[in-house]
Amino acid sequence: MRTTLTIDDQIARQLKAIAHETDASFKQVVNDTLRRGLAAAEQRAPARPYRLKPLSLGEPAPGYDLDKALAIAEHLEDEALVTKMNQRK
Repeated sequence: MRTTLTIDDQIARQLKAIAHETDASFKQVVNDTLRRGLAAAEQRAPARPYRLKPLSLGEPAPGYDLDKALAIAEHLEDEALVTKMNQRK
């Protein structure tokens, strides 16, 4: 089958070098290289499915409503700031 194909300059140079070294035609080197690449792609083992093992992080501390995550974050930040300020004294 005849087709037009755009090949990167570096790859074309490598293919031409192989053709020169092996005394084969550029067309034959391109076809052989594509054939080997396709065969290698078919031989890859299928990826195993990703499995995630759930891990319990425990229960939230009493008095915290997890539906209000921003309030929890603000509270923790406030505690951290107070601790930092107390360490400076």
